[in-house]
Amino acid sequence: MQRKTFLHTLAAGAAGLCLGTPPARAEDTLVVIANSALKLDAEALKRVYTGRLVELDNLALRPVNLAPGHALRRRFLAAVMQQSEEDYLAYWTVRRYIGKGVPPRDLASPADVVDFVQRTPGAIGYIDASDLKPGVHVLLRR
Repeated sequence: MQRKTFLHTLAAGAAGLCLGTPPARAEDTLVVIANSALKLDAEALKRVYTGRLVELDNLALRPVNLAPGHALRRRFLAAVMQQSEEDYLAYWTVRRYIGKGVPPRDLASPADVVDFVQRTPGAIGYIDASDLKPGVHVLLRR
């Protein structure tokens, strides 16, 4: 199964090269940001965005998402969470129903995410690298 996925990826990449598809630009890099210099890897971020890690070093973590359907949210879910929008929403529907928390707050735009992260201790969000501003810490680039 994994080999098949690799071969599909390889074939798609080769097709892109043949068609002259430009390489990804730096602005197309997904960046996970935080209010402070937290030590979180991709696995820990999955736990944060699934409500399984809510505090780190006595600091309440406050993850935020972009609104459902936003292209950057889909990139984040695919690159970091390895989930589709539908799977992520279904996960949180069940989790809320059984009383195990609420999903991260949805914000309307990357600018709202940057603003929230800059002013909220423990905040974590994701933006495009082109939207980076001083005053936030980069946790992960994808």
